[in-house]
Amino acid sequence: MTLKIMGACFIIAACGALGFRIAAAHRREVKTLRELICALDYMECELQFRMTALPELCRQTSQETKGVLNRVFSVLAMELENQISPDVRSCMGAAIAKVRDIPGKTLESLRLLGDCMGRFDLMGQLKGLDTVRQECRVKLNSLMGNSEARVRSYQTLGLCAGAALVILLM
Repeated sequence: MTLKIMGACFIIAACGALGFRIAAAHRREVKTLRELICALDYMECELQFRMTALPELCRQTSQETKGVLNRVFSVLAMELENQISPDVRSCMGAAIAKVRDIPGKTLESLRLLGDCMGRFDLMGQLKGLDTVRQECRVKLNSLMGNSEARVRSYQTLGLCAGAALVILLM
């Protein structure tokens, strides 16, 4: 009997942990998109007023950001300095490949950023940064709609799924 109770507790804990993990991933994605919007603002100011070269701009942006974006921009700066790849798009692809734990919507925005950087003149790059920023805001607004309710739902669903599984197995 005690083994059944212990097994039931483990099942509920595992399913609950999965729900809490999904909720944490949702929060992390929101946080990363906010940081990316701030990084894009910083990049726009640097380009507009100081016309910083792209490798140096990526290095400075990595110092202004935290976590996964810090690693992406620092690897991108190294890729651009070493000129391993012929264009910014492929350098961004290599940076994304080296940093594996990028949330999905942020990953799409970084790819879009790689497409627009380094291909145009100053005005084109500023317009590209604005396009990426607007895309990030749209994604952030879609994630933020009922965000707390959604996070609580993920957590509750995890626990309820565990309880349902225990009932089915007993």
